[in-house]
Amino acid sequence: MTRYLQRAFLVASVAVGLLGALPAQGASMVKVDQATWQQGVTGLPTYVNMYIWVPDTLATKPPIVVVPHHCGGTASSTNSENASLYTVASKTGVIVIIPEATGQNCWDAGSVRSMKHGGGGDTGAVVQMVKYTISKYGADANRVYSTGSSSGAIMTEALLGVYPDVFMAGVSFMGVPCGCWADGYNDVTGKPSSGTGQWSGNCAGGRTTKTAQAWGDLVRSYFPGYTGHRPRLQHWHGTADTTLDYKNMAEDIKEWTNVLALTETPTTTEANTPKSGTTHQVWKNSCYTVYETFSEAGVGHAITVDGAVVGAYFGIDKASTQDPETAACPGAIPGSGSTGAGGATAAGGATATGGAMGTGGAGGSRDAGSDGRDGGPSSSGGILSTGGTSPAGGTMATGGTSGDGGAVSTGGMLATGGRAATGGITATGGNASTGGIAATGGNASTGGHLATGGTSAQGGSSATGGSVAHTSSGCAYAPTSGSHNARAATLVLLGAFGLLLGRRRRR
Repeated sequence: MTRYLQRAFLVASVAVGLLGALPAQGASMVKVDQATWQQGVTGLPTYVNMYIWVPDTLATKPPIVVVPHHCGGTASSTNSENASLYTVASKTGVIVIIPEATGQNCWDAGSVRSMKHGGGGDTGAVVQMVKYTISKYGADANRVYSTGSSSGAIMTEALLGVYPDVFMAGVSFMGVPCGCWADGYNDVTGKPSSGTGQWSGNCAGGRTTKTAQAWGDLVRSYFPGYTGHRPRLQHWHGTADTTLDYKNMAEDIKEWTNVLALTETPTTTEANTPKSGTTHQVWKNSCYTVYETFSEAGVGHAITVDGAVVGAYFGIDKASTQDPETAACPGAIPGSGSTGAGGATAAGGATATGGAMGTGGAGGSRDAGSDGRDGGPSSSGGILSTGGTSPAGGTMATGGTSGDGGAVSTGGMLATGGRAATGGITATGGNASTGGIAATGGNASTGGHLATGGTSAQGGSSATGGSVAHTSSGCAYAPTSGSHNARAATLVLLGAFGLLLGRRRRR
């Protein structure tokens, strides 16, 4: 008798330990009706949907983080890939907006409508979501951020460049310069499986080059006459990236240093930071770091998303009432002018922050484009889209509803949500959710890239957070938080615990 109780206690202890390691995500992603968030604004694309994640405990004036998905991705897949970011957001009461380009291959960061301030398009739709959220939840209009990978990174830079009066900062994982995606842009929508829609071969291949001045002028042309604060940017890229060629990093540097009124020579350069093989370059104005890059040697289109790093950059990793740049440079807020709007020049906010001068204020965001064929995200995405049962995410809300769902609900409610459905799937069920799903995961939504994304079938690719699979038509990119295997293991342990107790009762 004692022996069985000891075993049961051991299993329970391990299970509890694993559960404790999973992100606390009591809230769930929900879809907002178009008529609700569009608030009567016309001319916005009908294929763009809004999903939102609101933590159980909101900050008094919560910041907002927008997370656009990769090519072929969904709100559910994005939810899963950014699980570590939700962990940060849940602790400090931050709202996350997850836009979804339903049925499209990539985000539109190349058309005239999307690359014009007030022009509508995909960028206009996302900005409308932000306005709705500020109004609905009393969110902080001076602390709106965006981060994304691949097409999501391209969209992030486009948002920062076209709407510098809305966004304070962004983090781009494997993106391209703002405006780069317009070079040879294929403005074909509704063909995600063909891998041709909304794609720029010139930009993706690293063949689009300009002088720093030309890049800066291009960004400034998206919002003529704007001389206010320009968003800061952090850019990550792998030197072996052939989907969105690494050459785009050099062009991105030229563009953003010009937009932010900086020299092309970095203030500091650090080797092996934050890890071996990574080169970190920093550009500072008189009071703050407004642009920085991270080059990862030998890494392809598979930079792992780290929510803690993103959260620290945005300053949402701890309770605070203002953005860290604003704290260092009084007056540096979205839309503030180069002079008089908060002491830009005096405080180093205007001229110093680089948004001050006419050139500085020009703008930054690169509407670069998307890694179009990142079908892979769907590799984790499709996985999730099937796993999460419907991108509505609401299912995620009910994710852990099944009896064993409790474990899932605490574990990945947000991540895949629906895992509850597959929750008790078997000891390996969880992995199957990443692997098998890859099988179904191809979900044509990823354009079949899941065929390669099937590397997720190994379960490891996805879990290792970085494996990328390339196909003749593009790539399969799957950034992950590595939490799926932990959930599967937890379910296995809980199942074992139940068996032990059941055996004890029968005796």
